[in-house]
Amino acid sequence: MKDATFIRRVILRNYKSIESCDVRLRSLVFLVGQNGAGKSNFLDALRFVSDALSNSLERALRDRGGINEVRRRSGGGPTHFGIRIDFVLPDSQSGHYAFLVGPRSRASFLVQSEECVVRGPEALSPEYSFRVRAGVVTASASTSVVPAAADDRLSLFSASGLPEFRGVYDALARMSFYNLNPDRMRDLQPPDAGERLARDGSNLASVLDQLAREAPEAKQRVEHYLTRIAPGVSGVQAKVIGPKETVEFRQLVPGAREPWRFLAANMSDGTLRGLGILVALYQTGGSRARVGLVGIEEPEMALHPAAAHVLLESLREASADTQVLVTSHSPDLLDDATLEIPELLAVVADQGGTNIGPLDELARAKLRDRMCTPGELLRLGEMRPELMPQRAAAEQLELFGE
Repeated sequence: MKDATFIRRVILRNYKSIESCDVRLRSLVFLVGQNGAGKSNFLDALRFVSDALSNSLERALRDRGGINEVRRRSGGGPTHFGIRIDFVLPDSQSGHYAFLVGPRSRASFLVQSEECVVRGPEALSPEYSFRVRAGVVTASASTSVVPAAADDRLSLFSASGLPEFRGVYDALARMSFYNLNPDRMRDLQPPDAGERLARDGSNLASVLDQLAREAPEAKQRVEHYLTRIAPGVSGVQAKVIGPKETVEFRQLVPGAREPWRFLAANMSDGTLRGLGILVALYQTGGSRARVGLVGIEEPEMALHPAAAHVLLESLREASADTQVLVTSHSPDLLDDATLEIPELLAVVADQGGTNIGPLDELARAKLRDRMCTPGELLRLGEMRPELMPQRAAAEQLELFGE
């Protein structure tokens, strides 16, 4: 069976509210916890990597308020934050990418360390790597050229010009994360290439049109689930209005021989968010720039509770081709016995910090014995992460090497 898991493991150190975490991921993962627990901070760490590579490290920090807003706040204060991602690429190459960013002055920053290792799928395949320490870059014997290094940017961007590292750069830079805004989705939108849905859904019409032209089967899956999430809707398509475009819905109306047509401006928040989620999940069906991981903030928001099962079904189906990470605090979405224990990561706030990990033994036992569903476990306040004392200190988490 195909495994769409792109990111296998994430280690974070001092990222926002997260002092340290070391978690394994699957093709479908639910980050579950109450509001304010820190679920979004975990997703944002991955989005930070994507932003820093596709734009720049300086912009990724500036968009979050600067390095002092990114590194964890505490008495005495950490001086750095670090991220490590262990990956498997579509061509079965595997490896890890990690970096440590610290302050240069009050508001400035520098890359203290960075490392990328890529291995082929076979036991005797060559290993390609580069490592940056204190502004000095070294590379493995198998790497054709040493990438340029600068202490205010990530060297993987420079290394992406080399065939050895292009695959991992593309995969990390194209990760996509969504906090959909129905108001932006209602607005008339300037057309674009439609290769990747914008974070707020503001280019929804272009992406939908691209799916219709290049991946009609993916668009059919979008419509299949949309008609179940929003009963009465029979189809959807992009519609050009002057120099702009929007989304047009076809809706069945009692007594009418043909479906009536409504523009996005006339549709509910729940219908627009449902469509946005489905397009985010299935957009890779025709995109020339493949999205290997999609993260979605609270997909159940504004949807009727009865749509939770359909939403879960679509998330699971899409995760066969694209890794899907979801944050949720909705018992309705989690009230499904088909959810597997390894798909759940518990997120809790503890003394101002965030703990993230697989469910503790008590929670796992209750789910294994079918004493309750994950949703009921959340209602009872018993969805807590397993504590790992040996990794409680951030310094004990190895960002670099094996």
